[in-house]
This record gives sequence, C-alpha cells and structure tokens, in this order.
Amino acid sequence: MSSPGNTDDAIRELLLLMPRMVGRAKRLPVPERVRSLELSPRHLSLLALLLFDGPAQVNDLAVRLEVAPTTVSLMVAELSRKGVLERREDEADRRRRIVSISAEMRPEIEDWLAGSAAAWRKALAPLTDDERRRFVDTLLAYERALEATAD
Repeated sequence: MSSPGNTDDAIRELLLLMPRMVGRAKRLPVPERVRSLELSPRHLSLLALLLFDGPAQVNDLAVRLEVAPTTVSLMVAELSRKGVLERREDEADRRRRIVSISAEMRPEIEDWLAGSAAAWRKALAPLTDDERRRFVDTLLAYERALEATAD
C-alpha cells in the first residue's frame, strides 16, 4: 500500500485501518478466568498500568488514568472482591494502600495482554524514540479530538 500523500489520503487509510485493528484486537485470546470476570476497557487500562509499572497507590493510578481517585477506588474494590487485585499497607505511610495484581491472577493477566503488547513492540521497534513519542502523541490528540466532537 502506498504511503498517504496528503491529510485526506491519511484519513481515508486510517478510517479503513482502525476498524480492522479493533476487530483483530478483540479476537486475541482471553484466558477463561479473565473472560469470566466481565472486565471493561477501563479495567484493561488499570491492569496494564499495574502489570507494566508495578504496584501503585490509588491516587497515582487516578492521575495516570486521568480519572477521579474515587473511580479508581471503586474499580480496585470491585477487582479485589473478584481476587484480581490485592491491597496492602504502604510501609512508608501506613494510612496509604498499595494496589497490585494478585499473584494468583498475574499469569492470566499477562497472557491476556501479551499478544497486544507484542504487536505494539514489533510495530514500534523500528521507530526512533522521537518517532515513537510523536506516534503516541498523535493517538492522544486523536482521542482528545474525538472527545471534543462528542461534547
């Protein structure tokens, strides 16, 4: 396929590409235990953060997910009841809780996210750091533009 020569060509190509990408991502195998949890996309974002960046406090997760701390607290409570997440005291400040993926569910969560992460790793590998940053920034700008259009 030729490279997009102008903005309209790029838009046309992306409008054809995005549904195919979403469709393929939805067909990635989901481990049975994960599938039975009936997780939503917001859970996926939370789990991806915890998987890639490790345990974190609710407030830190809220900042990174760009949602209210109460939203993260509700998700953490829900996923803790299902045995997906665990909360423990922060050794530095016993008033705070650290959230992590439970050891029991970690393998399934890793399996679930592995296919998507491997595909992104392969797609991004040939790019320079600056090109990767520009790509991610472009996707973020697209998300913001969609949000503005919805308002």
